[in-house]
Amino acid sequence: MSEKLNLKDDWNLIGYVKISKNRYNVLKTLETRYLMPSEIARKTGLKATQVSKTLNTLKKQNLVECKNEESYKGRIYSSTPLGKEIIEFIDRNR
Repeated sequence: MSEKLNLKDDWNLIGYVKISKNRYNVLKTLETRYLMPSEIARKTGLKATQVSKTLNTLKKQNLVECKNEESYKGRIYSSTPLGKEIIEFIDRNR
């Protein structure tokens, strides 16, 4: 799948995203957009706390990134290239 990771890691990440509806929805929402957590919450129907927790877990897996980490408010998130690749793979294989 990715030349950056070995296949074992890629499959683990695919499973990690697929097993959680929240992870999938947040990552899918960020696939082509730069959004704040409140915007993600509106688009996904999740609570702000759920979005925040999900973003933190996805960030630890290098699937999303915060563009302005130093900001206390108004943080902007986007999918990493790996996150986009994982979502595209999941969507292609539904």
